[in-house]
Amino acid sequence: MSLAKTVAPGERALVAASASATALGVLGALSLSHMLNDMVQSVAPALFPVFRAEYGLTFFETGLIAFVFQGTASLLQPAIGLYTDRRPMPAALPAAMGATLLGIVSLALSQGYLALLVSVALIGVGSAVFHPEASRTARMASGGRHGFAQSLFQLGGNFGQAVGPLLAAFIVVPFGQRSALSFAVLAVATMAILWRVSRWRVANVPLTRPSTVARATSVSEAQRRIVRRSLAILVLLVFSKTVYIASLSSYYTFYLIDTFHASVQQSQVLLFVFLAANAAGTFAGGPIGDRFGRKFVIWFSILGVLPFTLALPHLGFVATVIDTVFIGLILASAFSAIVVYAQELAPGNVGAIAGLFFGLSFGLGGVGAAGLGALADATSLRFVYEICSCLPAIGLLTYFLPDVRGRRL
Repeated sequence: MSLAKTVAPGERALVAASASATALGVLGALSLSHMLNDMVQSVAPALFPVFRAEYGLTFFETGLIAFVFQGTASLLQPAIGLYTDRRPMPAALPAAMGATLLGIVSLALSQGYLALLVSVALIGVGSAVFHPEASRTARMASGGRHGFAQSLFQLGGNFGQAVGPLLAAFIVVPFGQRSALSFAVLAVATMAILWRVSRWRVANVPLTRPSTVARATSVSEAQRRIVRRSLAILVLLVFSKTVYIASLSSYYTFYLIDTFHASVQQSQVLLFVFLAANAAGTFAGGPIGDRFGRKFVIWFSILGVLPFTLALPHLGFVATVIDTVFIGLILASAFSAIVVYAQELAPGNVGAIAGLFFGLSFGLGGVGAAGLGALADATSLRFVYEICSCLPAIGLLTYFLPDVRGRRL
């Protein structure tokens, strides 16, 4: 089964500025902005051990902080992406970092649990605006190398998520919650970079609103059913990937401390190792998808990680660290391929698709963090990892995805 990749008239405007060549400078700026944005946003989960000690939080209350942050971003991202598909808003990029700046300052100064929730909600709003708009701009600058552009953009975010806990280990953990104010400097720097990117968009990409007629494509009802079914399968694949990664990004430090008696700083460093492997895997997935097809990457990423996840709860300390590196490398390569594959299925809705899948990633991660936290309170973290180890088996649904012709030979 295959679907030819179609390009709606509305999408042509998105790549008009760089149809002949990839705008590497813009992509580099977006990747750097994504790194700084996610570095700032990763401060909240990196602070979980500090918050637990300071406020006596349960695992569920800790997971609820992640749920508020990721849930806020999840609910808003698809709506923002759909809105800006119809009404381009380049200035939304620096404005998004303004919301994040307010959130991180509030987080550093918060004095109670409710204030923490409000702070992470503000950070979630910033994330909800940033990700679909930045992803859309990366596609504008791709020159047709959509997988490469999406992976380079994602590489910055994953590296930022990895470095955030590392900085927290050496800045926030030793010096306390107020030291999170130092990350506000990064937010201001990101606003300056995104202001320059927004000016590039205004200068190079027409700010026209695609009409309803222009957005329409000649697609049969049977093809529409295939697209809807394929998007549903992709949502399930994102669920399996995101919930498993949430189990590690939220509770890996606690698992290392409780199971192997690692120190807080040592556990943060090892969380950085896992998240850095995620970053490397993310970058690899896009170019491979450009060359061999998105479906190939999805097959390899989701199912290829299964032996490693099944082994994780039964390994010793050193083997656990090595195993999580392979999990990060293999599992993370799927996301860029999934986003670009979905955009090829539904051309003309670049922002809405990016918002949907970035939003799902945040939302499912938040729900997973809260649910797994409650399960850990009732059982143990080892039991949580035993349950989660089977999640990649959902990748078998990849068999039912059509082949979208969009390879770069």
